[in-house]
Amino acid sequence: MAGSKSASVLCMDVGFSMSNSAPGEEPPFELAKKVIQKFVQRQVFAETKDELALVLFGTDSTNNPLDKDGQYQNISVHRHLMMPDFDLLEEIQNQVHPQGSQADWLDALVVSMDLLQRETKDKKYDRLIIALLTDLNTQASSEHLDVIIENLKQANITLQFFLPFAAEEDEEGGGDGDRRGPGHHGTGKGLTSEQKDGLDMMKHIVLTLDEEDGLEEIYTFRNAIEQLCMFKRIERRPMAWPCQLTIGSALSIRIVGYKAVTEEKLKKSWTTVDAQSNKRDDVKRETVYCLDDDNETEVQKDDTIQGFRYGSDIVPFAKVDQDQMKYKHDGKCFAVLGFTKQSQVHRHQFMGSQVIKMFPGKDDEHAAVALSALIRALDELDMVAIVRYAYDRRCNPQVGAAFPCITKDYECLMYVQLPFTEDLRQFTFPSLENNKKLTPSDTQLSIVDSLIDSMMLIEEEDGEKKDLFEVQNIPNPAFQRHFQCLHHRAVNPGTPLPQMEPWLKAALERPDLISEQCRASLEEMKKKFPLVEVEKKKKLKTSAQIFGKDSEEPDTKKAKGDDEEEEFNLADIAEGSVTSVGSVNPARDFRSLIKQKSLPFGEACQQLTHRIEQLLSNKNTHYFMKSITCIQAFREQSVKLENADLYNSYLQSLKRSIPNRGLEVFWDLLVQDAITLISKDEVEGSRVSKNEANQFLVSEEKKEEVAAPPAEDTGDLDDLLDMM
Repeated sequence: MAGSKSASVLCMDVGFSMSNSAPGEEPPFELAKKVIQKFVQRQVFAETKDELALVLFGTDSTNNPLDKDGQYQNISVHRHLMMPDFDLLEEIQNQVHPQGSQADWLDALVVSMDLLQRETKDKKYDRLIIALLTDLNTQASSEHLDVIIENLKQANITLQFFLPFAAEEDEEGGGDGDRRGPGHHGTGKGLTSEQKDGLDMMKHIVLTLDEEDGLEEIYTFRNAIEQLCMFKRIERRPMAWPCQLTIGSALSIRIVGYKAVTEEKLKKSWTTVDAQSNKRDDVKRETVYCLDDDNETEVQKDDTIQGFRYGSDIVPFAKVDQDQMKYKHDGKCFAVLGFTKQSQVHRHQFMGSQVIKMFPGKDDEHAAVALSALIRALDELDMVAIVRYAYDRRCNPQVGAAFPCITKDYECLMYVQLPFTEDLRQFTFPSLENNKKLTPSDTQLSIVDSLIDSMMLIEEEDGEKKDLFEVQNIPNPAFQRHFQCLHHRAVNPGTPLPQMEPWLKAALERPDLISEQCRASLEEMKKKFPLVEVEKKKKLKTSAQIFGKDSEEPDTKKAKGDDEEEEFNLADIAEGSVTSVGSVNPARDFRSLIKQKSLPFGEACQQLTHRIEQLLSNKNTHYFMKSITCIQAFREQSVKLENADLYNSYLQSLKRSIPNRGLEVFWDLLVQDAITLISKDEVEGSRVSKNEANQFLVSEEKKEEVAAPPAEDTGDLDDLLDMM
């Protein structure tokens, strides 16, 4: 449970026998090393306070406190009891290697027990564990076996064994475990005499410590790796949220809330560090505020103010204003606003990122009785309480539903947040019931029913239900992949990240049993619901579109729907009738006004150019692109209505004002899109030739240097607006 603390010793055999294996098989040493690596990395990423020590036996040297008078040789305490970290992972990766000596595994067990007792003295731990990884291929002395067992009992130490073969296999040969070769665990070869004796002693130890489940503490390397490949979830201490449940002004019940379900997020985040030292302190950040002018004039932070962007305008708010505009309330609360039927609170209205369970206050008998009465009444009447919930004074209040929850172990209210009006999305779709083309046949309905039955994730065996896809036991694949890459980069800097592990890819796949069951139904679905590729019909073109405007066919014979070629747009209907060119989507509004003919063309153009000038005043690439979209719409509609004068006049005056307004970047974007004047070839009434239109986008710098610069003209834009 969260808040508990354990002390563990990993005792690993690194003797020469652990390196032997059959050709093509992985040595027991490598398997054992993977076990301790995965165990340590689980502890690191789980962010627990558990402590860990590492003892190696079979080492060429000796380093342990019991090394006296030639006893307990070839056993080394590699790391003393402390919280696991990346340093330990790197040491296991780079410093733990197979060696050429052998050691008594019972001696290694005694050294591990001594280390635990020495380093946990006067400290509080909930659990003491020793995990011994060996192939039992050394002669062990059983002289003091009973004393060792008695000390394990007195110290309340849990003992776990990890072997390269299964403990329950037939020792005389055969078996189907992980046997790999002579002298070890080779299939058909049996166990050596040392392994048989060691296995007997090991079984005697675990059965003496736990007569019923002792053998469950003996694992194989491969099974352990499979179980440890999943990173341990981060344990969270339950945080109590004390409050008063109020019903009106007269009734108050003391409650305590706990988060039952909430979105888990990675505690550690990205940070910027020095590329050489990998230290965050070596990187200093400085924030400088500058004006958006040519000199980038620096200003002090005190001379700045927060502004809220509203369309193209910025509304300034001082710090005092921001504090005053916040929604104020009385602080934490859980107030019942009323009651309603559970059927009125639909599941699709549940929102938020948490579910909170409300219990009566600790050791408060009156609160327990009152809350229990409320819960049972809601349950009997099939009702829920609609409540106003606020975590504290800093948080905005919420409206939610409190559901009664009664189990054999406890009673509580479960709070789920409900939406406000702004949170709801209303969509209207055509009914499927009245369309005969979309009505399925009885055969099709039967096939879909069969498919659903074949894909049921709950199966019953002897009256008991079994879940084939337990979501609560599936780890978050994104977290698992993150930790996998983090561990690899920590111990293997500079090397490519590993591929995603197969078990992780399969975590969210359909269970094999379900895939097999639904195969026949899916084949029937393909037959009864055939998919036919529909090719989009090409629109017929008129002669004017094919041969140009000079076609002999008069304009009166044009297709009636030419003016209605724009595609049906649901958003246009939702927006309703457009009355002016707005700031959100001015180009679309302009087109709508022209299409509706609700305003004269000149007035609509005036509104559009006014919006363009507002956008250009921001001097930001986003607004520049929005302005270009407006100019494109201006040109498009001018050509369509054969009125080029207003567009050409505006674009010419805009070009002359570019240097004075510092809009060179905007003009470059306009040139890239080749948006130029409307020539006579496009609109007959235009006074601009095709050559002049092509030359219009050429910058003044590319013209003859002897040419005198044009005189400043600041009134063209105003004159143009007056003309409109």
